[in-house]
Amino acid sequence: MLQLSLGPVLFYWTRQRYADFYRDAADWPVEIVTLGETVCSRRRDMKLGDWLGIGRELAEGGKQVVLSSQTLIESEADLRDLRKLCDNGEFLVEANDQSALQCLSAAGLPFVAGAALNLYNPASIGVMARAGMQRWHAPVEMSRVDLSRLLDDCRAEGLEAPCEVFAYGHLPLAWSSRCFTARRHQKPKDRCQFVCQKHPEGLALRSQESREVFTLNGIQTLSGACQDLRHEVADMAAMGIAVARLSPRSEGMADIVTAFDAARRGELAPPGPLSLVEADICDGYWHGRPGMDNTRLPAG
Repeated sequence: MLQLSLGPVLFYWTRQRYADFYRDAADWPVEIVTLGETVCSRRRDMKLGDWLGIGRELAEGGKQVVLSSQTLIESEADLRDLRKLCDNGEFLVEANDQSALQCLSAAGLPFVAGAALNLYNPASIGVMARAGMQRWHAPVEMSRVDLSRLLDDCRAEGLEAPCEVFAYGHLPLAWSSRCFTARRHQKPKDRCQFVCQKHPEGLALRSQESREVFTLNGIQTLSGACQDLRHEVADMAAMGIAVARLSPRSEGMADIVTAFDAARRGELAPPGPLSLVEADICDGYWHGRPGMDNTRLPAG
């Protein structure tokens, strides 16, 4: 059966919010939990030791725990933290950039390949598999048709590394050395006063037509709507996808997990236009259309 994973929290929460969230998550029907700060090294409330402590508690409850690396490495200090993460000695690491990949492969350590590594063909997936890759995350903009073809090509070449798909949440689209949330609050990046913590689900960026086009999250830009592939879960399993990733939200996450768990057991209600939480939803990329499209809404 298709496994469910919780991705890392992409937003900047308080220590108490993290603790409460993962205490609840311990009882949710997810097999994999990915922990860690993937966006900004200035978010220092949670140290590696804190993530390891949460990871141990989750592992004792039967979850597979993965530690995720920062996606944009900007300094020697970031590299030092990355080396400590890769050398944690307890949990598998998800590599989100080439420096993490180099650190893990050079040490002969197994790893998960994150979506930001942009694996689009069997040749690159084969290189990663030989370097120690245990699972890979498909690029978030890859359509069902393209991913199905890629999985078939991988199987034809004897590449059996499990594939994970981003199934729910604001889609991570880009990273920058600039902090857009700090700029919104008229603060320099190096003296940001951690204003992104005021936005536990990001800061909406609207078009002149008032449509939420993007979500700003510090140096990260995400989709304005939440991707929601709960009604595609059966198709994913038939394609041979191993894991559906659910990106954490600060509210309503238990209902989201419940819906996806029902979907993988064939117990979800027929498709409808309603959202699981108070947010616009999208599924365009999956259907080979503009990412912000929602194919469950009537045309026009």
